Amino acid sequence: MTASDDADARAAAGLPAGSPELRQAAVLVPVFRDPEGAVRVVLILRAPGGIHGDQLAFPGGVAEPQDETPFHTALRESEEEIGLEPNAVELLSTLPTLNTRVSGISIAPFLARIVRPEHWRPDAREIADVIEPRLEDLADPTARCEVAGPFGPNGERRRFPCIKIGDHRLWGASLGILEPILARLIAGEWRL
Repeated sequence: MTASDDADARAAAGLPAGSPELRQAAVLVPVFRDPEGAVRVVLILRAPGGIHGDQLAFPGGVAEPQDETPFHTALRESEEEIGLEPNAVELLSTLPTLNTRVSGISIAPFLARIVRPEHWRPDAREIADVIEPRLEDLADPTARCEVAGPFGPNGERRRFPCIKIGDHRLWGASLGILEPILARLIAGEWRL
């Protein structure tokens, strides 16, 4: 990465020049067809505590030195967090990288068709639940909402778009990853 690329990445993430480097992370966007033929996406509800506690997200996390590529990070984290075996994952697309402003993380998302295991094995230290909403439900205009609260390093009050999923809200980076591909998934751009 050149100095110019680094400055561009910092600016895209809303980070000031000279701020610490963006941490590298990767997530899997797992999709599968249920027995009735509906396409579902796998989300995790993070366990309480920490900066992302009680939030919906995709399985994934920060890169470790042993990860050969960002995709390997997403596979390793998905196996650790919910018990998704790497051999049950077929990569469909490498999605655009998303830089987060608040946490200073560069997220590499990967869309993948999965063979859903009979039972999820969530890591209780990190994951409170595994949720499998239908894509059609996520695209329903009545599911659209806003989440508000103190965000960012200064705790400024802000509003963000979200999608209601039961008692939870999908927003932030996870919504930023899903939103651009939701209609494309429903339209059948990828074989599921």
